Amino acid sequence: MELNLNIFKIESNNVAPQKGRILLAEPFLPGNYFNRAIILLVAHSDKGAVGFILNKKVDFPIQDIISDFPDFEGDAYIGGPVATDSIYFIHKLGDKLPGSIQVTENIYWGGDFEELKKFIGMGLVNPSDIRFFLGYSGWDSGQLEDEIKENSWLVSEVGEETLMQSLNPSSWVEFVKKVGDRYSIWENFPENPSLN
Repeated sequence: MELNLNIFKIESNNVAPQKGRILLAEPFLPGNYFNRAIILLVAHSDKGAVGFILNKKVDFPIQDIISDFPDFEGDAYIGGPVATDSIYFIHKLGDKLPGSIQVTENIYWGGDFEELKKFIGMGLVNPSDIRFFLGYSGWDSGQLEDEIKENSWLVSEVGEETLMQSLNPSSWVEFVKKVGDRYSIWENFPENPSLN
């Protein structure tokens, strides 16, 4: 009997990695950071790529991470394995926040952190308008493209309203369902087949 191992091969559907698109980890991608990760790319060029994991929330509020941060109910996530001692953020404040970089029509990356704290202190920021990240996911020039060729990542597009929802590890299955029937076998595949 011959096994069809192509069921785990990714067909990109001509969706190339670029700013504002997401990466879905293939079902067996190892490691705590990238296992069943959903990553928003906030930068992509011939010099490399930067993104944040959207579905690995931490169990403590942002003010427990930053000592002089105003009281705020905003969610914080593990952004990736790079610079985990630093805070990054995406938001819907637009260019009202100086230094912000536009990622999609209404989602921005970064900006003046002191101004952000002032906005939050004045009650001008809703928790649904911002996501904080400990660290980020980064790729050197050509590295992400190589990983995509190796079937590590499925590139997809999603509506930006989805990007700011409170996501969790099981959200990966919902995102895979949206990509199409070809990947339906991923949905029910165990995270660690050796434990079955």
